[in-house]
Amino acid sequence: MQAFSLLEAWPVDTVAAAIVAPDGSVQFHGDRTTVFSLASVTKLLAAAGVHLAAEEGSVVLSNDVGVLAEGDTSRGATLADALAHAGGFGPKGVILEDPGKRRIYSNGGYDLLAAAVESATEMTFAEYLRLGLFEPLAMTSTVLQGSAAFAGSSTVEDLVAFVRGLPQLLDSSTISAMTTPYLRELPGVLPGYGRQAPNTWGLGPEIRSAKAPHWTGSKNSPRTWGHFGQAGTFVWVDPDAGVASIVLTNRTFGEWAIPLWPVFSNAVLDELA
Repeated sequence: MQAFSLLEAWPVDTVAAAIVAPDGSVQFHGDRTTVFSLASVTKLLAAAGVHLAAEEGSVVLSNDVGVLAEGDTSRGATLADALAHAGGFGPKGVILEDPGKRRIYSNGGYDLLAAAVESATEMTFAEYLRLGLFEPLAMTSTVLQGSAAFAGSSTVEDLVAFVRGLPQLLDSSTISAMTTPYLRELPGVLPGYGRQAPNTWGLGPEIRSAKAPHWTGSKNSPRTWGHFGQAGTFVWVDPDAGVASIVLTNRTFGEWAIPLWPVFSNAVLDELA
């Protein structure tokens, strides 16, 4: 794939990538088995685990997400709210306002989700993901070691297995709910890119919508969903183009990435159109 040549000029020491084409074929760049920290790309895996628990009947997305570590109740925020950063939780899970008012990106909300699954299944969230998600999809190098919001590590090979295998693991209605805007018009701050109004999110994945600026390309469809991480990582799936892109690096996200990531995404879509 010619678009991979762009990665060779990126100011990173190590990069690995994979592109899933509309026919399902995969092209790789770099070492497909190198393990990278995922940072917030972990949230895609965590959200899939929560939805799996909901399908199994262990949790109910419309139920209250639980109790904060400080002992304060979550004031009616649901698991669905927490998945979509609409629960009113701050970064560490402290309540900043009532749910459904604005999109507040919250790692703490994802830790509450993990705790809800742990309480319902009587196993750690890491073990639940291993048994319910990683092993069935043959994601042999993927682990969660800490927060459900950012403590995952994986390879491009495993993330291809995740993107391709999700429709076999979860019901189509569940995937539709995950990737459909939830409380569509909520404003909020997209980390690294400033205030977005609306700041569209699904029940786990971020939805591109009409956001500008954005880490995906201008040629990505509004229905593109995925996530990026502060570890210099991203995954997006464009259902209109039938294309998925996975890029993992060892350089923390910053000003270097903002102009380069969209150019790469546009090149991928141009090449596969």
